Amino acid sequence: MTVTAPAATTARRTPGEAGTWVFLFGDMLVFGAFFVTFLVQRAAAPEVFEAARATLHLGVGVANTLVLLTSSLFVVLSISAHRAALPAVATRAAVAAMVCGGVFVALKVSEYLALAGAGHGPGANDFYLYYFVLTGLHLFHVCLGLGALAFLAGQTRRAELSPTRTALVESAACFWHLVDLLWIVLFALLYLVS
Repeated sequence: MTVTAPAATTARRTPGEAGTWVFLFGDMLVFGAFFVTFLVQRAAAPEVFEAARATLHLGVGVANTLVLLTSSLFVVLSISAHRAALPAVATRAAVAAMVCGGVFVALKVSEYLALAGAGHGPGANDFYLYYFVLTGLHLFHVCLGLGALAFLAGQTRRAELSPTRTALVESAACFWHLVDLLWIVLFALLYLVS
């Protein structure tokens, strides 16, 4: 009877640092509380919220969604290229993700200006108050994420990273994916749900 050795398995591990996941879950809980509050307020005044929602430019919301999804794809490519020891590709992908993040910021600021110019500022009604608070908080996260992506781009230029630096790079990527996830929920809540 022949005994064969079991196939070698690679140990599975959670990317990033453990503290990063605590922060990310906490952040999701805070946004979740905002989302629930928004839905409760929306149920209390559906006509006001629906009329205000109709003033949002769906095309800009879709463009923002596509830009952030594309940026997350570039982050995945950057991390994959880094793991494959392709620092030039990893850096270019991280920079492309940053460019997408910059496009998101520009689109969001232009949307804010257009809404404010049409008299739909945060004081116009509860929908716009929630819109500006929620998207403003998200925009703040995008700006933090751009800093994380700049860190990622700087680290991917190195030929090899220590386990600690690798965990930090993965944490930056995870934060950017959270930014993307939060936007998808915001897009659905603010632009699509009627």
